[in-house]
This record gives sequence, structure tokens and C-alpha cells, in this order.
Amino acid sequence: MNTLETSLVVLAGLCVVFTGVYLFARRIDNYGVVDVAWSYAFGWLAVAYALLGDGWGPRRAVVAALVLVWSARLGTHLWRRVAAHHPEEDGRYRTMRESWSGRFHATMFGFFQLQALSVVVLGLPFLLAARHAAAGFHALEIAAFVLFLIAIAGEALADAQLAAFKRDPANRGAVCARGLWGWSRHPNYFFEWLVWVAFALLALPAPAGWLGLVAPASILFLLLRVTGIPATEAQALRSKGEAYRRYQLATSVFIPWPPRRRAAAVTS
Repeated sequence: MNTLETSLVVLAGLCVVFTGVYLFARRIDNYGVVDVAWSYAFGWLAVAYALLGDGWGPRRAVVAALVLVWSARLGTHLWRRVAAHHPEEDGRYRTMRESWSGRFHATMFGFFQLQALSVVVLGLPFLLAARHAAAGFHALEIAAFVLFLIAIAGEALADAQLAAFKRDPANRGAVCARGLWGWSRHPNYFFEWLVWVAFALLALPAPAGWLGLVAPASILFLLLRVTGIPATEAQALRSKGEAYRRYQLATSVFIPWPPRRRAAAVTS
């Protein structure tokens, strides 16, 4: 099968999977589980491409292993978060309920199917790399391995710092501005984006590998303009109010950067 045919077959399978996830989410009345399914789906996708691909074997194995590590870490992290707060739902999905009232179930079903489509589109770098026949690792692929390790470590550290902050009862209702969170309001999102940059670098040496750039470009757009930072910040402003506004003045929104001294003084 060519790239398009493979993508369509995988999309059909994922649509079935995400229909099952939708039915499960509706049964437990918590639609946040779609984030968990979305994360785990990439691991399945990378393994499928590694098995079906006709590229150089070691490359297929390494790409599948990297994606599995990322997928398992993120999916498990999200599952623990959903389970810890259930039956309370993530604020983004509570907002969707309000915005889509009257047509909620049909719209949410379409949203779940859109997640299936996004997995196929964003997983394009894995498919391109799996079909790359040239033996030996390109310099860009080696750079991708290094960037991936930095990104996955940074994201894990950001998640751990936020979790430690939230575990302290004294911080209830406060804004986390410690560690990486003192340099970026969303360091987890920044390092998540770097993971996708690494995935795109893996695909670049392959024929038509530039098509893999759609993944980090799409992730960046979603994080900055759609479901990532805008929704998260809106929820933070509703729950933390003026404290979060001061945090916004002092701290970079995305790329980790030293806090603004004058604004930081205002927040102290």
C-alpha cells in the first residue's frame, strides 16, 4: 500500500477505536478520557507502521520505541490525572458541555472522531520514517534522538514539579511559579512541542519527509491558539483570578525565559 492507502486504513481503524472510547466516556460521564486514548493511540500507530513499513529495520524499531516511550508516559500521566479527579471533569470539557448544550452528544461524538483524524495526520512523520529505506542514521535523525531525550525529560520534570506543588495543601488555590513554571506558564506544553519537532526531524531525511513538518506546526497552532494555552489560561483566570494575572505579567507564556524583574516584583 502507498502512503495514502495506509493512512486511510489506519484512519478507519482509529475511528472504530475512538467510537468505543466515546461510548465508554458517555457511560462514565467523563469525556476527559479522550486525551488518554489520544496519547496511547500514537504508540499503537508507531508500532503498526514499524511492522507494516518497508524501510530500514533498525530505523523502524528506534522510531517505534521512541514514540512508545512518549506515548506511554503521557497517556499514563493523563490517566492518573483523570482517575484522581473523577467524577469531576477537566475544565475544558465542562466548558464544552456549556458551549454545546442542546447538541452536546452529537458534537462530542464528532470531536472524538476528529481526534482519530488528528492521530493519523500528526503520525505522518512515523509513517514516512518507517518507509525510509536508506541504511544508517542520518545526522538529522541523531539530532532528533538528542532533542527527544531533552524534551521528554523536560516535560516529565515540569509535570513532577506541578504535581509536587499541588500535593501541598498550603498551595491550594495558589499559582505554581516554581522551577520551570517560574520561567514559563506552560513548560509542559513547550517540551511537548519539542517532542513533535524531534519526530519531524526523524522524518526529514526520508523521501517527501518535509510533509512531517505538518505535525509540529499543527501542534504549535493548537497549543497557542485552540485547545492548549487559551483554554488552560481561561480556566486558570476563572479559578485563580488576580493571582494568575500577576503571574501572566511576570512569566513567559510558552518558551522558558527568565521572569520579568519589574513584573515579578509586583507579584511578590
